[in-house]
Amino acid sequence: MKEFIQTLKNIWSLKELRDKIILTLSLVLVYRFASYISLPAINMAEVGNLLQHYQNQGGNQQGAGLLGLLSSFTGGAFSRASIMALGIMPYISASIIVQLMGMAIPYLQKLQKDGESGRNTLNQITRWLTIAVCLVQAPSYLTSVTQFFLPYGQFQSAYYIDPNSIMFWLPSIVILVAGSVFAMWLGEKITDKGIGNGISILIMVGILADLPTAFIQEFSTQTGKGGFGTIMILVEVLFWLLVVLLAIILSVAVRKIPIQYVSRAQARGDVNRNLMQGARQWIPLKVNAAGVMPIIFAQALMFVPGLLTKVDESNTFLAGFKNVFSWQYNVLFALLIIIFSFFYTAITIPVNQMADDLKRNGGLIPKVRPGKETADYLDDILSKITLPGAIFLSIFAVLPAIVHGAFVQTDRFALFFGGTSLLIMVGVILDTVQQINTYLLNHHYDGLMQSKLSRTTNVE
Repeated sequence: MKEFIQTLKNIWSLKELRDKIILTLSLVLVYRFASYISLPAINMAEVGNLLQHYQNQGGNQQGAGLLGLLSSFTGGAFSRASIMALGIMPYISASIIVQLMGMAIPYLQKLQKDGESGRNTLNQITRWLTIAVCLVQAPSYLTSVTQFFLPYGQFQSAYYIDPNSIMFWLPSIVILVAGSVFAMWLGEKITDKGIGNGISILIMVGILADLPTAFIQEFSTQTGKGGFGTIMILVEVLFWLLVVLLAIILSVAVRKIPIQYVSRAQARGDVNRNLMQGARQWIPLKVNAAGVMPIIFAQALMFVPGLLTKVDESNTFLAGFKNVFSWQYNVLFALLIIIFSFFYTAITIPVNQMADDLKRNGGLIPKVRPGKETADYLDDILSKITLPGAIFLSIFAVLPAIVHGAFVQTDRFALFFGGTSLLIMVGVILDTVQQINTYLLNHHYDGLMQSKLSRTTNVE
């Protein structure tokens, strides 16, 4: 505890780091404040009853869980009909689209290799594409609100303007697009002027904002009539901490591939024989190289099976795909995650380029010939470690459904036991701590994450 307090003092004593943290917190507060501003045409008091009404309708428990899942990424702004209802997700979607298009479009491939100027052009393309995605998602969101969640026939008092008029749609679409662009701007400012990872931090804050309310709701349910009592709350908290620990292990687990670098002088035999082995380093191949992207891809497709219920609404098997806690939904979800894990890892880790770079720089893997054999070796190792990583990732994704059926009583709290929410929180927190640690190491302080180097290096 004493070391932790000293670390906080070290952080506060660095003016540059202190200013970055204060700016980051200020922009996060602006983002959270904006998420409570409702669309001008909608009565906020009525919108507050949306989820309760939705759950009280026959067969709408599935939709409520789905709405809660969508709302968690925007910190509740989605369910409050806020001006920030679309949040930062359109920017994430645009970034994914640009990344995938980069594999097929030569112009984007060229930009990816052009250094800083190419990255700036790609960022500008992503921004414009974000607006295009917003123009598609904003009408879809308004349609879901006006026809599905708050139908005008039953909730006329929830609207100041008739939702069927152009005076409702045009200003609302413009405001939703502006809100999403504003969130994108806040994220980029945190990245440039704050502690970094701005977009990820906004997503994490939106997820964490719902955690206290979800826990209070679960506590009230467990300690109330029909619950299992306070002891079950303790069991849930301990199990949640265990899941977080496992998520951290999954995020940082790597397979180290030993690399030897031999200089040209060593290759000619012009140096002492003891130096012939060269400098040994490692290639760290992550067990979960794809991160949370397979879950995001899979969730994007999981809305499609739910549409099949319109073909035959009496089919109970198809109806299960609308419920995020059903076995039908989660079995298909897990299979898609495993498939996308291999797909995304294959397109983001260029083993052929890695092998060429090693050969060009005089690096080699012991007992493996440079060139094609090195690429095949790396690809084989990557395939072997991706399978267990994909399986563990799919288990994390379906864990909310498992705990919800076992001991967790409420939908909202169950969503924090796995899936995208937990992995995003863990990943962003680890990256943020690492960045703060880097600042501290640059100023000769021991960081938040003690490493062997920081413990043994003594800078005068």
